[in-house]
Order: sequence, then structure tokens, then C-alpha cells
Amino acid sequence: MGPFANDLLKDKVVLITGGATGLGRAMGEKFLELGAKLAIAGRREEVLKQASHEMDSTGSAIFYKSCDVRDPVQIHEFVDAVCQRFGRIDILVNNAAGNFISPTERLSPRAVDAVLNIVLHGTFYTTLEVGKRWIEQGQSGTMLNIVTTYASSGSGFVVPSAAAKAGVMALTRSLAVEWARYGIRQIAIAPGPFPTEGAWSRLSPTPEIQDKMINRIPLKRVGDKEELANLAAFLVSDYAGYMNGEVVTIDGGEWLQGAGQFNDLIDVTEQQWDELAALTRKGK
Repeated sequence: MGPFANDLLKDKVVLITGGATGLGRAMGEKFLELGAKLAIAGRREEVLKQASHEMDSTGSAIFYKSCDVRDPVQIHEFVDAVCQRFGRIDILVNNAAGNFISPTERLSPRAVDAVLNIVLHGTFYTTLEVGKRWIEQGQSGTMLNIVTTYASSGSGFVVPSAAAKAGVMALTRSLAVEWARYGIRQIAIAPGPFPTEGAWSRLSPTPEIQDKMINRIPLKRVGDKEELANLAAFLVSDYAGYMNGEVVTIDGGEWLQGAGQFNDLIDVTEQQWDELAALTRKGK
């Protein structure tokens, strides 16, 4: 038995970017379970199609469409399609992300852009597309952004992600003030380590790195996707209606143990970085 009434999100229309895999899918499954209608976006249509069928075999409560959040035109077309299908959007979850570990001096401008364009620009573009419609239509709504524990502290070896997520955190807090007059609420979750197939292979490609990451968490374990999904469900629900601009950390106490989730990688040798780079490329 879960902590929520089954109708907590009844008839709410939720749009999730990066909603077919990982934490995005976990949140989507929870929202469906609680009565929501769901629209998921991602770049790979075959993955979206499979996830949609597995999450809701009838297809009545879920809509999917391939969409690259780096492209404002595709975002516009996707939001149009969602509104045509469900009539409106009530909740936006900016979840799409990209990240990998690397010494910063090894990064090319293209590698930097690969992260910033998805995490910061994609979140901003989607926020603008949905937010402008809500404002023009006089509709209230909730926006949930997924940031990270090192968005406020910074972290070595994931510098593009740290910079991009810091921007998303600033966006969350800025619009919490500016758009509250329109009835638009902003909230964010800062997760610690939550193993997902794609991200885990790029950020923790070896058992040694995984063990080191877990050992620095006071609770001595990683997070369970269900735990994050339950938090997200509460935050987007009407029960959290007075929360605006807040960033909620869920990390087992990791950031209190020491800022910078990846700072311990300072001990990795150049040869080990070459090996890790090959492993992280395989994790795409």
C-alpha cells in the first residue's frame, strides 16, 4: 500500500521530458498510478513507444512523441500535440539531462554544448513554451525541475553539468517570484546517486567508483527510484501548493558529508581516465 490516495493526481495532465527511461519513467509510472494523464518526450521514438506500451497497454492515459529539447521548434510541435490530445497541460517536469565524468581540460566545446544544450537550454526552452501558453490562457500550473546536489556547491569532473544545473536552479528560484502572480508554481528536486541504466554507466562505469560513491553517503546506500517518485508526486500535488521556489534534496545525507559528488576522482590517473572514457562512451 502506497502513501497516497489513488486519486491524488486524478485527471492532471503531466508532461515529462526524458520520460521513457530512468527517473523520468519512474515518476511517470507513479503519476499514472495516481490518476494522471501522461505525455512523455524523448529523442528515440522506439524507446518511447515501448515505454508507453509497458506503462499503459491501453494507451488511453499516455501520449508520446519524439522531441529533442535542444530544438525549440520540436518542443513547440510536441506541446501542440499534447494539447490536442489532452486539451491542456497541468504539470511540466523538466527531467531530460545528459552528463558524463571527465577532467575539464579534456573537454571540447562540443562536449560542453552536449550537456548545456540539453540540461540548461532544453529546460529553459520547454519552460518558456509551456509557461507562455499558461500565461496567455490564464491557466495556473506547476513546474518541477530535476537539478542535482552539486548545483549549488559545484563539483569537479562534471563541470558542464554543475554549471547547467546551477542555471536550472536559478531559473527555478527566479520564476518562483516572477510567475507566481500567474498562479504558476516552481519546485525542484536535487537527487543524489540514483542508479539508472544510462546515467550510471556514464558516471560510475566501474565497481570501484560505485563503491567509493556509496561509501561517502551516510546511509551507505543509493536511492531507490520509488523514493524519488513518491517525493515528486507530493511536490506536484495540490498538497504542496504553498511550496514555491524550493529545492528539495534527496541524497541520503551525501551533500552534508562533503560537497562535490565527484571530487574524489582527483586520484584517478591519466591512464585510468583513458579507460574510463572508453567505458563511458559504451554507456551511451
